[in-house]
Amino acid sequence: MGPGAPKGGYHGTIVVFVSLVASHSDIDLETVALLSAGSSGVASAVLDGTTPVSGAVVLATCNRYEVYCEAPREDDVEAARSAVIAQISRASGLTEHQVSAVLATKTGADAVDHLFSVGAGLDSAVIGEREIAGQVRRALIEAQQNGTASGPLVRLFQTASRTAKEVGTQTALGGRGLSIVSVALDLAADLSPDAGWADKSVVLFGTGAYAGATMALLKERGVADVSVYSASGRAEAFVATRGGTALDEDTLTAALASADVLVGCSGGDRRIMAGDIAALDRSERPLVAIDLALTHDFDPAFEELDGVDLITLESVRMAAPTEQAEALREARRIVRTAADEFEAEQRERSADAAIVALRKHTQSVLEAEVEKVRAQHGCTAAAEEVEFALRRMMRQLLHIPTVRGRELAAEGRVDEYEAALETLYGIAPAAARQPAPSAAQPALSAEAAPTAVAAHPPVGFGQAPGADQCPATGTDG
Repeated sequence: MGPGAPKGGYHGTIVVFVSLVASHSDIDLETVALLSAGSSGVASAVLDGTTPVSGAVVLATCNRYEVYCEAPREDDVEAARSAVIAQISRASGLTEHQVSAVLATKTGADAVDHLFSVGAGLDSAVIGEREIAGQVRRALIEAQQNGTASGPLVRLFQTASRTAKEVGTQTALGGRGLSIVSVALDLAADLSPDAGWADKSVVLFGTGAYAGATMALLKERGVADVSVYSASGRAEAFVATRGGTALDEDTLTAALASADVLVGCSGGDRRIMAGDIAALDRSERPLVAIDLALTHDFDPAFEELDGVDLITLESVRMAAPTEQAEALREARRIVRTAADEFEAEQRERSADAAIVALRKHTQSVLEAEVEKVRAQHGCTAAAEEVEFALRRMMRQLLHIPTVRGRELAAEGRVDEYEAALETLYGIAPAAARQPAPSAAQPALSAEAAPTAVAAHPPVGFGQAPGADQCPATGTDG
C-alpha cells in the first residue's frame, strides 16, 4: 500500500475514531498557528504503511487544529496517536512533548460528538457561526482528493455536515447569520466615527475562503470601494469573480494611505508592520485593522499607533454574543441524537462479517443440495420447482438470524453472535475478515452478500429460474 492510501476499516469490527484537538477553548491562538504549520501533509504522512492509522482528515481553521483518524481496534489508538503527534512535530518544528501536551485526545463516541458539535458551530468562538460547517465540508473534500479519507471517516464527516444543516434550519442559531467575520465587522462599525459602511474604503488581504466570506459581507453592508492584495499574486483572479480592485506591491501603499478599514485573512509571509502605517501620510484619518489571520497579517504594535484600532480573533471571541439558552439546548439535543444514531449504525455494521459468513455457509449447503436435484431430475419443471422452494425456504430461515445479528451488534454484543455461529455451525467470522476497500470502493454489505458469494450463482435466493433457461447449464433448455 502506497503513501496516502487509506486502508479502510475491517469487516466485522467497529473501527475506532480518534481525534486530536487543539482549539481556542484550551490554548492560545499562537500555538494553534504553530501546530497548523505544514498541516496539509500530515494526513498523507501518517498513511505511509508503517502506522495503524487507516484514514485521516485534517480540520484546520483560524482558531482550531484537529486531526481525525481511524484505527482498526482499541489496541491501536495509542500507536495511532503517537504517529500523528510525531508527524505534527516534524511539520511544525515543535517537540513531540510540546505537541502532545497541547492536543486533547478524544476517541470513539467522544470524537463523534465533538466533530458534530464543531460542525454545528457549538464549539466556536462565535456560538452558532455557520462558516465552520463549510470548513468541515472542505476538510473532507481535501482528504478525499488526497486519498486519505477512509470509508468510515467519509460517513462520519458527511453525517456531521447533515447534522450542522439540521441545527441551522431547526434552531434559532441558524437564523442570526452570525460568523467570526460578521462579529468583527460589527466591532469595526462600533469603533468608527461613522458607523455606516457605504462610504468606507476597505483593503482586504488574502484570497481564500475567509476573504471570500468577508467580501460577500462587505457587499451586503453596501461597501463599494474594496481593494484586494495577495502576496501570492492571486488578487486579479479573486476580483474577477467577486468584484473589487486588485492591488500589487506598487499600488498597495497608496491604498493603505486612503483606507478606513483593513481586513487581514491571508496569514502569509507578508505582514504589515506598525512602522509601515506610521510612515504614511494619512492626515489623522482613523483606521480600523481587523486581523483574522491565525499567523497575523498586521503587527500587534498597531495598538500603539494613534488613531488606529486593532481587532483580533481574541477580540471577536470576547465580543461574541451569548446565544439564547433554549436555542442552545435544542441544538445540543440535535447533535446528541445524531451522534447516538451514528454510533448505533457503526455498531450494527460490526455484524456484517458474521452475517456474510452465515449466508456463505448456508449458500454452500444450498448449492450442494440443488446440484443433487439437478443431477437426479435434470432440467425439468419439477426440479425447478424444488430449487425455487429450497431457495425461498433458505431466505426465510436466514431472516431472523440476520435481524438478531444486527440487534445484538447495536447492543455491543456481536461477540455473542459470533460465538453462537461458531458453536452451532463451526463458522468463525473473525478468522475470515479481510481489510475493507477504501472509500472509493465501499465494503460489501451483508444485504449484498448473497449475490456476491458465488461468482455465477444459477439462481439467487428466492428467485425462480427463467422459463426458457436451464439453471444447470445456463443454456436454453
